[in-house]
Amino acid sequence: MKSNTRKWVLSAMFLAIGMVLPFFTGQIQVFGQAISPMHIPVYLCGMIVGGPYGALVGFILPVLRSALFGMPPMMPGAVSMAFEMCTYGLVSGLLYAKLKDKGIMGVYMSLIAAMIAGRIVWGIARFVLAGVTQSAFTFQAFLSGALITAIPGIIIHLIIVPAIVLAVRRYEE
Repeated sequence: MKSNTRKWVLSAMFLAIGMVLPFFTGQIQVFGQAISPMHIPVYLCGMIVGGPYGALVGFILPVLRSALFGMPPMMPGAVSMAFEMCTYGLVSGLLYAKLKDKGIMGVYMSLIAAMIAGRIVWGIARFVLAGVTQSAFTFQAFLSGALITAIPGIIIHLIIVPAIVLAVRRYEE
């Protein structure tokens, strides 16, 4: 019972962090999009609390933030991000649970696999939503959104997330 309560409280904390973090980069929209601050608490929730909790936080976060603050725009942004971030939380958590005994390499393998899977799911979601909304989503748009404009965020995530996960793991031991 205590363990479940702890997991829900931590998940709520990561959701709250994800709601607030974009305010620090939101003044400059391009900067905020490049850094992807909402992704950080989702990766952390997946690895620290568990894949299913990370998936739930990842799915709820962009939709709730869009409903409350209008950013990201609900269609197609928040909806496609919900599937992307759900994948980040699920994959990072499930893989990290299997690889945590590998230390920092386990963190990096889990994080990189989650980044790849989430971006693929984002591309699929954007493609499907483009069909629904009668808009265009080309392969070049996918590459630009998933890779080129995301490089600064990818680098920051590869630095920040492992450092926090390892610090939490040391604290728990």
